[in-house]
Amino acid sequence: MAARTTVDEWCAFVDETSSSVKHWVAFAGGVLVIVVLYWAQAVLVPIALAALLSFVLAPPVSWLERWLGRVPAVLAVVTLVFIVLGTAGWGLVRQMNHLSEDLPGYRVNILAKIADVRGAGKGGAVEKLQETIEDIKIDLGKSDPAKGPAPRSVVVASQPVAGFPAIAWLGPIVGPLGTAALVVALVIFMLLERRDLRNRLIGLVGHGRLTVTTKAFDEAGTRVSRQLLMQSLVNAVYGIVAGFGLFFLGVPYPLVWGVLGAALRFIPYVGPVLGAGAPIAVSLAALPGWVDPLWVVAMFVVLELFTNLVLETALYAGTAGVSQVALLISVAFWTWLWGPLGLLMATPLTVCLVVLGKHVPGLEFVGTLIADTPALAPEYGYYQRLLARDPSEAADLIERHIKTGSADTVYDALLLPALNYAERDRIERRLSVEEEAGVIEATRELLAEAAESIRRLSPAPASPEASPPLAPLEPLRVLGYAANGVADELALVMLGHLLTGRSVVVEITPERMLAADLVSLVHAQGVSIVCLADLPPSPASKTRYLVKRLRAALPDVRIVVGRWAPPALADESTQVLREAGATLVSSTLTETRDYLAGLVELPRPGEVAIEAA
Repeated sequence: MAARTTVDEWCAFVDETSSSVKHWVAFAGGVLVIVVLYWAQAVLVPIALAALLSFVLAPPVSWLERWLGRVPAVLAVVTLVFIVLGTAGWGLVRQMNHLSEDLPGYRVNILAKIADVRGAGKGGAVEKLQETIEDIKIDLGKSDPAKGPAPRSVVVASQPVAGFPAIAWLGPIVGPLGTAALVVALVIFMLLERRDLRNRLIGLVGHGRLTVTTKAFDEAGTRVSRQLLMQSLVNAVYGIVAGFGLFFLGVPYPLVWGVLGAALRFIPYVGPVLGAGAPIAVSLAALPGWVDPLWVVAMFVVLELFTNLVLETALYAGTAGVSQVALLISVAFWTWLWGPLGLLMATPLTVCLVVLGKHVPGLEFVGTLIADTPALAPEYGYYQRLLARDPSEAADLIERHIKTGSADTVYDALLLPALNYAERDRIERRLSVEEEAGVIEATRELLAEAAESIRRLSPAPASPEASPPLAPLEPLRVLGYAANGVADELALVMLGHLLTGRSVVVEITPERMLAADLVSLVHAQGVSIVCLADLPPSPASKTRYLVKRLRAALPDVRIVVGRWAPPALADESTQVLREAGATLVSSTLTETRDYLAGLVELPRPGEVAIEAA
């Protein structure tokens, strides 16, 4: 026996060590990938940019292939796109040069505004702060006599490099031109060979997982294309409105600022600030006084609010499938990794990561961290709030579910699963008996609030004048017995709430009793239906014994067994209980409610009584 225990302990140690090693290997692999991405950015950035452009240009190329063929369609689309981009860039640079030439003409306005700012600061806190800063500079500039004279500065002059000075100016532009040429070439060949590249990627990563890989490619393409299309539409509307607004406000070169604002909005977070900041700065320099520049600022504030709250909400919200916090972190990461181009490609790359986390086994944590879908299912979120002793947020979850879904499902969707999860965690020793009791008590308090919310939000019943009066009807009596304790009893209370207005009375027996005593109680009260509540994951052996005794002693009694639980904890089979004599074994409260309501011949509106026997 001792030797077997030693072997078991050794096996557990080996499994734990193996799991720890796997985690460290995964961490080292992630670090290695980041190092490679940073070290090889000169090659990887053009490839990523070309792949993104190929993703966007593939639909129009496919459309043109029907009439022109593959090669002419690719060359036509790529040539047109890069001609438009080059022309726009050339026009923007030319307009910026004209603007720089016009800046000296704004000298009078700039000096006037500087004088206004200085005048506003005289005699106030600004002037005192400026004087203090000047005094500190003077004190720091004085040399200390004890340290001797201040050291003399030494100027090192570099010698001109021998070579070809006539072409030295080409150095700063050779790099960008080379990158642009590589991107253009890659886009052309990726579009020409896109089917072959797709098949090679599927063959590389999709062997044996063809369905999953195909779905991942389709979803990535759809998300990226839709996100770029909607973002382009939003940015185009923004640029047109900004251009016309600046034109009517008299800001120089409004077309430049409209196009620049629309283009810069493709850069998350930073782009809108730069797109609005440049024309505001020009308006301060070019327009006289302060009123017109303030109108420009107000226009951009209103336009940004309209774009964010109306346009993006209607056209763009949710297309990326990335949470805002994750997108912000992703923008910072890709900008640190690849610079300005990383900032531009941050959103599409993050969308691809979300798709990988959804479809690739082992990367589910990526989708959980960065996707915009809820990380916790509603029942888990509700249970977690109870564990955190936060009944306020738990009540908000209940209220939200009642408003957005069916009011009757709130018990099966939120309240009851919390009891199941608490029992499971107590059985597995992750929760103490006192902590489980706390969850049960919190659920009891929230149950009353949920019933009140359902009554408040449910439609009012028809008036007596609108419907004919019903004949008096004796309510159907159901004896409820909790097989294992307080949680089962609370589930019966939920069943009573669900049966409100169904002419059914649930009489709950709170005392724990032997099978013979329960049989005597049912016989003495003369009820025809017994409901045994036994919440999973506790074993159903006790309830099975009770069912057998009841069926043997009272063959005409209907026996309803409530094994109410969410799908994750529900029983795989109810055959054992049905063979023992159960009339119905249900896994949800609504199923039990519908069965009991169906036994009533003539429903009568009214309040259900929940009594203690």
